[in-house]
Amino acid sequence: MILAREVRVIDENKAALGVLPTGQAVMLARERGLDLVEIAPTADPPVCRITDYGKFLYEQHKKNQEAKKHQKQIQIKEIKFRPKISIHDYDFKMKHVKRFLGEGNKVKITVMLRGREKQKPELGYQVLDRVKADVGDSATQDGSARKQDWAVSALLVPAKAGGKDAKAKNPQGSAKEVQGHGQEKGLSRPGE
Repeated sequence: MILAREVRVIDENKAALGVLPTGQAVMLARERGLDLVEIAPTADPPVCRITDYGKFLYEQHKKNQEAKKHQKQIQIKEIKFRPKISIHDYDFKMKHVKRFLGEGNKVKITVMLRGREKQKPELGYQVLDRVKADVGDSATQDGSARKQDWAVSALLVPAKAGGKDAKAKNPQGSAKEVQGHGQEKGLSRPGE
């Protein structure tokens, strides 16, 4: 399967044998009971190694697995809101938003609209603005908000800050911050 006329050959002990014609390199590999495997096809001349092909595939598989293990996979988490969401539900969902962003995941905020709310998408945009304000500097919006027939959505991406501030460590904030949350937004809790 090697199409080049000449190849640079490396033996099973990783010693360079030099540039050989492809036919001679294949014969040399067969004499040793091994295969000629092309390692660097883009080099000039291509680099081939005399090795057991099954062992070569196994080593490649192990390298790929090891590389995957060290990669961080970023997921997109979705949190759904409604325009008439209660204070407690909003606070509860915001804890999740902040936790997901703290873990390094992207968060899709979707504000679902029903009935006559579909005629007033600005209600959804108000909730999105409120979420972005509450998240603060720990996230930025990726792109612009999107309007669908039944929803308004935006994607929040964790900010690339070097140091973590106190709110990132404790996304709930202090008890006074959580308790005073509804009053600063001009909302009141039931029974007040």
